[in-house]
Amino acid sequence: MAAAPQSSGSRPRKKRASGVVVPHSARWYQRLGAWVISGSLRAVALTIRFKWEDNSDFFAKPNGPAIYCFWHNRLALCTAVYQRLNQKLNPTQGVAGLVSASKDGGFLAAILESFGAQPVRGSSSRRGPQALLELTTWADRGYDLAITPDGPRGPCYTVQEGVMSLAQLTGLPVIPITYRLSRKISLKSWDRFQIPLPFTRCEVRIEKPIRVSREADDAERERLRQTLEETLRQISRE
Repeated sequence: MAAAPQSSGSRPRKKRASGVVVPHSARWYQRLGAWVISGSLRAVALTIRFKWEDNSDFFAKPNGPAIYCFWHNRLALCTAVYQRLNQKLNPTQGVAGLVSASKDGGFLAAILESFGAQPVRGSSSRRGPQALLELTTWADRGYDLAITPDGPRGPCYTVQEGVMSLAQLTGLPVIPITYRLSRKISLKSWDRFQIPLPFTRCEVRIEKPIRVSREADDAERERLRQTLEETLRQISRE
């Protein structure tokens, strides 16, 4: 997934001759790989013992759509965690997740589709304005939004500012969420991506929603961005 694109204040970027950036679609072998990976993740999730620590007070009753923020290296179980939360505690129309417009993003989009999620293609560096508009449209339809605020290229555990612009435009609360695994494989990637092992313990932690008012200025958005980053870092310590 990708960090939310910025709505303003970013440097002008070179456009293609048509002025439109077309996201890379998944090739047939990527879709086949996505089917294998999604099936494997479902199988592993069935063996996992989940433990929940909900400090948000958001799921005490159905509260409608929200923006769920989790680190890029926790993508492996994000759909399993989301489904367990929302299908029982806060049902909505579905979830739309922001995914990079790159070739790798096409592969991830195919994985999300296999879980029934709606991928929205774009990031702060490519197809940002279009993605922001699409995310807002899905929010208007009653969908949750899912963002990895340090994706798709990092730095790791650094929240990009676009998520606060998205929260301000949609009026949705931002839910910090993470999990810790007792047994996992950590890849040597920029985000130290975590792969859960079968029969591991997964401790899910959810913190209080962060809300961005329609009248928030740059300084207020930056303060809230720092709050989100500090919260996610604190609850994600290994």
